[in-house]
Amino acid sequence: MIIGYFWLTDAQMDRLRPFFPKSRGMPRVDDRRELSGILYIQENGLQ
Repeated sequence: MIIGYFWLTDAQMDRLRPFFPKSRGMPRVDDRRELSGILYIQENGLQ
């Protein structure tokens, strides 16, 4: 994946942010990057 390339816009992430769990203890990874990876796999039919 290209650095700085995301499948979701800022507006889409703002709408989804309330559904993510709160961070407890360890710092969370970038949710936008994780969702972009999941969408990339789904779009391309990868397993």
